[in-house]
Amino acid sequence: MGTLYYGDSGTPIGIEDRALAHLKVAITTKLRRNESFTFSWRHADDQARGRSTLWMHPSIPLRFVFDEPDRPELSRDWIERLMRSANSSGGIELVPELLDTGPIPTEPGQPVHVGVDVQEVDDGSPPREKESS
Repeated sequence: MGTLYYGDSGTPIGIEDRALAHLKVAITTKLRRNESFTFSWRHADDQARGRSTLWMHPSIPLRFVFDEPDRPELSRDWIERLMRSANSSGGIELVPELLDTGPIPTEPGQPVHVGVDVQEVDDGSPPREKESS
């Protein structure tokens, strides 16, 4: 669990390291452009129910602290979603990462072992008859 420290507040904001790494890119991009915006998130399950919002301004001290020493691989799509929200009137909303869980496409002639390593993709062609051994 990483931590975001903002301004003089002695209250650290706990954010999962991977999410914090993506937020860092979006937040610092906006602040580097000298743009102010809001940042909102839902409270964690171990906190009082609700949500919080910060007014992010380039003149206010900001520090990101990560528990993991290695940087995670970043998702361009997640950063773009955060940046789109940052440019909206609602500001940055900490949204979960969307993972592509759709079927894995295969190429014609590629062996497919359904349920083992890839999913069979329906390409619209009629089913082939099984070959006998």
